[in-house]
Amino acid sequence: MRRRLLALGAASACALALAACGTSDPAAERNDAEGEARTIEHAMGSSEIPAEPQRVVVLDTDKIDTALSLGVTPIGAARASETELPTYLGDLSGVTVVGTTAEPDLEAIEALEPDLILGSKFRQEAFYDELNAIAPTVFTEQVGVTWKENFLLDGDALGKGDEAKQLLADLETRAAEFGASLGDAVATEVSLVRFMPDQIRYYGPDSFSGIVLGDVGLARPELQQLNGAEDRRFGEVSAEELDSVGGDVIFYCAYGSDGQAMLAEYTGGELWQSIPAVQGGKAHEVNDEVWMTGIGVTAAGMILDDLEQYLQA
Repeated sequence: MRRRLLALGAASACALALAACGTSDPAAERNDAEGEARTIEHAMGSSEIPAEPQRVVVLDTDKIDTALSLGVTPIGAARASETELPTYLGDLSGVTVVGTTAEPDLEAIEALEPDLILGSKFRQEAFYDELNAIAPTVFTEQVGVTWKENFLLDGDALGKGDEAKQLLADLETRAAEFGASLGDAVATEVSLVRFMPDQIRYYGPDSFSGIVLGDVGLARPELQQLNGAEDRRFGEVSAEELDSVGGDVIFYCAYGSDGQAMLAEYTGGELWQSIPAVQGGKAHEVNDEVWMTGIGVTAAGMILDDLEQYLQA
């Protein structure tokens, strides 16, 4: 009888264990396997994410720069609509393209089984609920103007918060020291011009590259200070106004193949050639991926490389 009762008790314990397994929370099991979950506050609320995410999908160009700058290679990344994944970050052939920043491919993302998705409310708000159903999703609010805050938030989500703070501090120190080394030349007015497929833009103090210039302490042409404008990231000029962009030194680039065609057309024209900085050999074509779409510490460091090359010459 005693042996029979013991057997029944063991059977009951097994049944209870099996029932418990059948009703367990897969998300909880995943978090247990990957370490204790953390709560991250972000633009869409809060998310419970693994302590150390291993399979990360990024949905904007700044997130690619951020992840790789912090030693994390994403398994999937969205590309900008007019270009492929950025080449300045090295070989990304092992990273799966998951649509564009404006239209992420949800099926492709789900197939990768990510444990963290990084995106931005500015670009992907309409997709948030579907993305968050696939994996914990952290969104920054804007792009460009808040790039440093975004970098720190994304770094925290990746479990690399301390490293992100140090990289940003090092970058700002480098920019300030370079500005100090220029002496009076820091008053050089630097112009930023970008040829888009359907417009010509100049970039102000709240753009990514404009913020880097500001960290150095460089002056900007009056037009590009965008004083009084609600959006101080960029403005537009017509082809007939191209000579109004100003600047003692001009850095210019193009977005996509159509933008590159516009660049070739207009920089070969008489109006561009009449600009004093162009005539004086002070207009320099730079990498659009770095100066405009990179929006991260690696891209910012490469902007400083360009500034050191051209402003110290």
